[in-house]
Amino acid sequence: MTVVSKTEFAARRGWAKSYVSKLANQDRLVLTQDGKVDLEATEALLAQTADPSKAAVADRHHQDRLQRDVYSQLASHVEPTSTAAPPPAIMPAGQLPDFQKARALREHNLAQLAEIELHKAKGSLVALATVKTGAYNAGRMLRDQLLGMPPQLAPELASMTDPWEIEKHLTAAIRRSLEDAERMSSADLEHALTTS
Repeated sequence: MTVVSKTEFAARRGWAKSYVSKLANQDRLVLTQDGKVDLEATEALLAQTADPSKAAVADRHHQDRLQRDVYSQLASHVEPTSTAAPPPAIMPAGQLPDFQKARALREHNLAQLAEIELHKAKGSLVALATVKTGAYNAGRMLRDQLLGMPPQLAPELASMTDPWEIEKHLTAAIRRSLEDAERMSSADLEHALTTS
């Protein structure tokens, strides 16, 4: 069990003393009889009672404190005549952007969603799943129609002997089948797009 004073605990966590006092008033510190902080028990209690919605804010403040402390150390080693600006803040991988950047990103995404809805309303944008389903159904219907032709045409073609007549008959039957498939698939696709 490690015992530290409230001032040492605040310094260790990089918090203001007033914040540690606030935690004590909220019964979020484990204190010994003499008013000192039991470090391990307090850390566990703080982890259990932390508000998960505040995690991003806590991380951002922690990164700000780290950057402030690192830059203050760097500034003490810089020559006094130097007028160089402090290095830009580098965000570690996986860190959430700050509020203004997040807000700008949100506005950008909302504008993109509004544009998508506008294109849908104009009919220049459709749902991918609807198009895939319509294309699959049209292809399957065309395949079924073409595979259904041989049993229908076999008796008619068996009695024909002239190759020219056989070719004309086959071409006409294929054309009729393709035109029927086009009409049906266009109607099905139009129905699918208007009901989605």
